[in-house]
Amino acid sequence: MQPVEEVGIISKPNVTRARAVLPELMDWLRERGIRARWDRETAEYLGRGPGLPREAVPEGTQLVIVLGGDGTLLAAARAIAGREIPLFAVNLGGLGFLTAITVEELYPELERALRGEHRIARRHMLKCDLVRDDKTIAEYDALNDVVITKAALARMIDLETRVDTQFVCTFKADGLIVSTPTGSTAYSLSAGGPIMFPSVNALCITPICPHMLAYRPVLVPESSVIRIVVQAESEAAYLTIDGQTGQPLMRNDRIVCRSSPRALFLIRPPKAMFFDVLRAKLKWGER
Repeated sequence: MQPVEEVGIISKPNVTRARAVLPELMDWLRERGIRARWDRETAEYLGRGPGLPREAVPEGTQLVIVLGGDGTLLAAARAIAGREIPLFAVNLGGLGFLTAITVEELYPELERALRGEHRIARRHMLKCDLVRDDKTIAEYDALNDVVITKAALARMIDLETRVDTQFVCTFKADGLIVSTPTGSTAYSLSAGGPIMFPSVNALCITPICPHMLAYRPVLVPESSVIRIVVQAESEAAYLTIDGQTGQPLMRNDRIVCRSSPRALFLIRPPKAMFFDVLRAKLKWGER
């Protein structure tokens, strides 16, 4: 990683703890001659001007500090938009599989990162194209998952699914999740999908509340192209990217998912090994 001269700061809104953490963090950075730029939520905590749109925060920085939870980190991943800038994610409360650094560890781990003694995990992302009438009308990058769900009050939806040239089946379900290994501990896990080690080169297709109990999650190679055709009525289904952005779907819309050339670079503390995090977050081994 390059020497850190300027950092970006992205914060979760409406978190009381951030009001105490941020002024101290700004003083800490200033003492070390490190400049900072921040988003509008951070500006509100600091009482300093309007702040920047999130997508402008990473510009010219060598490190982005995220204060919040996994949702804030997902928003920061989109803001970075493929730049190879490491994310330093601090958990301000909640479950947080990805935001493994606690507030108590903030300054020791930040010192370690500035000295170049940190561990950086490269997390693969998922590219999603929405095709309507043979035209790509939207493109997305997801860190966790691409989800197609039924709209409010809709019945189960039919989703014709293919992997590369092979027809899988037409799922009749409340929806379908295509997840990365990183996203395997998110919505896919709640829907009965497997936990994947982050470095596994695979994608997971997980049906949501399927009509047939024989429908099961399927792991496919990361090189696969997954094509899903919406056979539900127009606006009876909805596309969601990382649980944060998306749009209604029309009948015969095609969702094409493949591995993205973009990746997220996430700073991990030495103690935050994958199974350590699973034991802590999922309470494995507790009685």
